[in-house]
Amino acid sequence: MTDLVVHDAAQVATPTVDSDLETIRDGAVAIEDSVVVAVGPTDEVVREHPPENATAAIDASGKTVLPGFVDSHTHAMFAGDRADEFTAKLRGATYQDILTEGGGILRTVRATREASHEQLVENLLGHLDVMLAHGTTTVEVKSGYGLDVETEVKMLEAIAEADERHSMDVVPTFMGAHAVPKDTDADAYVDRVIEEQIPAVAADDLAEFCDVFCEAGVFSVEHSRRILKAGREHGLKPKIHADEFERLGGAQVAAEVGATSADHLLQSTAEDITALGDADVTPVLLPGTAFALATEYADAKAFEAANIPVAIATDFNPNCFSQSMEFAIDLACNGMRMSPASAIRSATATAAEAIDRTDGTGTLREDSPGDLVVADVPDYEHLPYNFGVQNVQTVVKRGEVVRRD
Repeated sequence: MTDLVVHDAAQVATPTVDSDLETIRDGAVAIEDSVVVAVGPTDEVVREHPPENATAAIDASGKTVLPGFVDSHTHAMFAGDRADEFTAKLRGATYQDILTEGGGILRTVRATREASHEQLVENLLGHLDVMLAHGTTTVEVKSGYGLDVETEVKMLEAIAEADERHSMDVVPTFMGAHAVPKDTDADAYVDRVIEEQIPAVAADDLAEFCDVFCEAGVFSVEHSRRILKAGREHGLKPKIHADEFERLGGAQVAAEVGATSADHLLQSTAEDITALGDADVTPVLLPGTAFALATEYADAKAFEAANIPVAIATDFNPNCFSQSMEFAIDLACNGMRMSPASAIRSATATAAEAIDRTDGTGTLREDSPGDLVVADVPDYEHLPYNFGVQNVQTVVKRGEVVRRD
């Protein structure tokens, strides 16, 4: 029996990695055994999969159906609050100023170290609920607010429990190299990441990826190369925060080590973009970060000119406090001047590439996971056009309605 039929949609939008969007007017989607079995015009789909015979049906008249969003870069596992730093930034304090005064990442580290496993799980589940309401069905979550073996492991264990308890798919990334603790220097801390943290994480299979913040005053190109290679030796696929504030060469490291993704990339050059494309590294752009820091946006047009699809993500963290992929799509269009079609592809099909999901996640095609959203808009262009609101009305995960307004 068919699990779910979504029918009579004003539009079904089906992105792929190789093209922006294909659209079907008066469209329908049928899902069986958690996967899509039919996508097409309503009259064709319901002929084979009658809604009255399905376990559940959704009349999407006047609405748009899209794949569930994939948020491929978040720091959603943390404790504490930094709202006062938002106010400090409005008075002119920079990210680096706040970090130097003991705020920023290191402030969150202190709060996260003090939090219990249960507190961390409940915090993350709350954030996942908000993400789901805005249409995210798959999310990557990093550690990195521990900076010691005990807390990094605690964070990743909490991520694993949240994944078990929540309807969303949660992809774990180890990021012990997020900042340098106050009690050491970068060289010594890199040794601890490589010799202590990575083996502990790998021993219990707690993460899929290893990430590092390659940035001036944090981790150098050589530090980043060493950490990512060590992670790979322990079965962790590399990711990297690269070229956000300064061009150190992080994008080149990503290409060299065959990273799954390179993220931020505000200062990357044409040479870097070419290197990423040649190495099949997915670029991840984070317009919410630029919005939160009131800085320039990444040059999405440069990647587009090189015919290299980009992903977009929220970068949700205490310094960029937005769990909404809808808002990330808005900013991709209004801040980076991406077309609505490109922005939606970047939030779905290409975003899945950034977390190495090649099973059709982020698409709507036969045999892809049955993850979709129904948005209360007449076509996909209205999703970013009607910005700053929640357009997503219904969320489906593996063929089951998991959120409905």
